[in-house]
Amino acid sequence: MRPVGGEPAAGAAIANALERVAPRLKQIRAERGATLSALSDLTGVSKSTLSRLENGQRRPTLELLLALSLAYRVPLDDLVGAPEVGDPRIRLKPGRVKGRTVIPLTRHPGGVQAWKIVVPTSKVEPENGAHDGHEWIYVLSGRLRLVLDDQDLLLGPGDVAEFDTRTPHWFGSTGEEPTEILSIFGRPGERMINRTP
Repeated sequence: MRPVGGEPAAGAAIANALERVAPRLKQIRAERGATLSALSDLTGVSKSTLSRLENGQRRPTLELLLALSLAYRVPLDDLVGAPEVGDPRIRLKPGRVKGRTVIPLTRHPGGVQAWKIVVPTSKVEPENGAHDGHEWIYVLSGRLRLVLDDQDLLLGPGDVAEFDTRTPHWFGSTGEEPTEILSIFGRPGERMINRTP
């Protein structure tokens, strides 16, 4: 019995894409100047697992790729080298990272990255972290709790926060309702510029 048309070609395309993941992960980490230890701290993935992923000794799972996608602030497609399509419509592909729904709004690695993030009511316990970069958060709906070092702030719809991500920080829910935010993240040296007429 012959497989339905396209299946062997699709299998080969998937195998080729998976072979390119390891060098792509190593390249992105090198571009960011991140160590395996720092990446492990940021993602919660062990150094040995990260090393095996980069050396092609471990097959990447969706959970691992989503964690790395969020840590590097690049769309999942860029990690796996998904081919470009001719259709101009952007298909937003949500992922789940640390219990949050994360939707990349930019498609290219490097430069400023934008994300829509839905924070569920269960994300109420601060887990401060720090990394190089600069972040701008705009609250679309709900109420967001933002912890910056020793400040504990509450933001509502239309509120904006901007901060250096080297400052220990965390954001989550007040526990009352889910919160939707836009997050714009820039690497060191990249900042939002406000222009007024």
